[in-house]
Amino acid sequence: MSGHSKWATIKRKKAATDSARGKVFTKIIKEITISARDGGGDPVGNPRLRLAIASAKASNMPQDNIIRAIKKGTGELEGVHYEEITYEAYAPHGIAVMIECVTDNRNRTVAELRHMIAKQNGNLGDAGSVAWMFERRGVVTIAKENHTEDELMEVVLDAGAEDLRTEDDFFEVVCLIENFETVRKTLEDKKFKIESANLQQLAKNLIALDEKGSADVVRFLEVVEEHDDVQNIFSNADFQ
Repeated sequence: MSGHSKWATIKRKKAATDSARGKVFTKIIKEITISARDGGGDPVGNPRLRLAIASAKASNMPQDNIIRAIKKGTGELEGVHYEEITYEAYAPHGIAVMIECVTDNRNRTVAELRHMIAKQNGNLGDAGSVAWMFERRGVVTIAKENHTEDELMEVVLDAGAEDLRTEDDFFEVVCLIENFETVRKTLEDKKFKIESANLQQLAKNLIALDEKGSADVVRFLEVVEEHDDVQNIFSNADFQ
C-alpha cells in the first residue's frame, strides 16, 4: 500500500502550509459541528466528536472555537446547516478518486468541483462508479519516535488491527471500523503519540504510475483538495 502512504506523506508536509492559512481550522470546525449535530455535544458518548476535538487541540485551536462549533452543532447557537456528500471521480491516467465534502450548498459544490476536475483533465463520475474499488477503514497515524515496528505490531494486533504500514517517520495502523475505537484507545493508553485518527477510503488495489503520471495525479489531488468544501480525498494511485 505504498501509494496510500506516499499521499499521506505529501499531505502531512502540506498540513503546515494549510494550518498557516487557517484551512485546517475550517475543516475541523465543520467536523466538530456535524459530529455534535449527529451524535450530541458530549464527547464522552460521541466517539466522532471526541476525535474531532482531539484533532482541534492537536492543531492548537482555541477552546472557545471548539465550544462554539459544538454549540452550533447541537443548536444552542445559530449556525450553517452542513451536508455531507461523497463524490466519485476519475483523475488523469484513469485513477479512481473519492472526494468527501461538507457543504451548505450542494448545487454550488458539485458545479465547482465538476469545473475544477475537468480543468485538471479528470471527470466527475456517477454514484457507484468508483466506490466499489474502495473499503472504509479506520486509520491511526503514529509518530515513530523511539518505537519499533515489532513493538507496535504486538500492541495493535491484540487490539484488533488489520494492518500496519511504515513510512519514514510514522506508522499507519489500519483496522475495521468496528475495531477503530478500541485500537485508538489502546494506543492512547499505551502512550503512543497519535498524530491523527480517522476513517478513510482505502483502495482495494493500487494502479502504479510512472514519474509523470505521479506528478499529474498529485497535482490533481492537491488542486481538488484546495476547494473549501472538500474535507478528504482518496485515490487508488501508487505513486512513483
